[in-house]
Amino acid sequence: MSTEAEEQGVWPAGYARVVLDETDSTMAEARRRAADIVEPTWIMAHRQSAGTGRRGRPWQGGEGNLFATLIYKPACSHAEAARRSFLAANALYETLALYVDRDTLALKWPNDVLLHEGKVAGILLEASGGGPFVDWLAVGIGVNLATAPPDDPAMNARPVSLFDQGGAPVAPEDFLTVLATNFATQEGILAELGFARVREAWLERAARIGEVITARTSRDEITGTFDTIDEDGNLVLLTADGPRAIPAADIYF
Repeated sequence: MSTEAEEQGVWPAGYARVVLDETDSTMAEARRRAADIVEPTWIMAHRQSAGTGRRGRPWQGGEGNLFATLIYKPACSHAEAARRSFLAANALYETLALYVDRDTLALKWPNDVLLHEGKVAGILLEASGGGPFVDWLAVGIGVNLATAPPDDPAMNARPVSLFDQGGAPVAPEDFLTVLATNFATQEGILAELGFARVREAWLERAARIGEVITARTSRDEITGTFDTIDEDGNLVLLTADGPRAIPAADIYF
C-alpha cells in the first residue's frame, strides 16, 4: 500500500514524492510509473524484496536504509543521461557530508560513494528511448543509513553504514528530502554551467586519483594510474601502452 510522505523539512519545488511501505524495487516501480509521470518524481520504499545494483547484482539492505529512485524526463541524449551519475554522486556526497566529516567521504567511479573507504551508497541509472533523446531516465540510489549487508569478498569494496561509521541517526524520509534538494541544485548547476562544472566538482572528491588502480570490464582487466575523468565521463587510465579511456568497469584498489 502506498502513501504520500509527510513533509519533512523543505521539499524542492517541482518534484513529486511517493513513499511505499514495500515494493520489489524502486527502480522497477519507476519503470511501471514512467509513462504516467508529469513532473520529476522520487519513489522511496521502506523495504525492497528484489533490489538490484550494477550488472544485475542484488542490492541488499535492511530496515532504516534508503531505497529511492528518481524518475523524470530530462529531454537529453543517452550520453547526457549517463553523465547524470556524476550529478547524483555530487548530490549524495553533499547530503552525507551533513552527517559525517566530509573528509571521510570519497566518490568512486562510476557509481559508488565511499565512507572510510567502505561502500556506503550506490547509484544505478536506467534510461528508455530508441531515438536520439531518452523518453525517461531513472536514477536509483541506495544508501546504508542504519545497517550494512554482510561483507562479500566478491565485491570491490566492503559495505559500511552511515551509523556504524559514526554518522548521526537519520530517517530515510529526512535523508531523501535533503538529497532531493541537493539533486535539484545539481540539475541547476548542469543547466547553467554545463557538465564541465559537475565533472570538476566530482574530481575534487574522487578516490585514488594519481594512484594505480585496476578496472575490470566484461572483457578484460586494465591496470594503470587513475588520471582523470574525461568530458564524456569515461575513466582515463595511464597504462604502459598510453592513456586508455574506459566507459564502464568495476574498479578495484
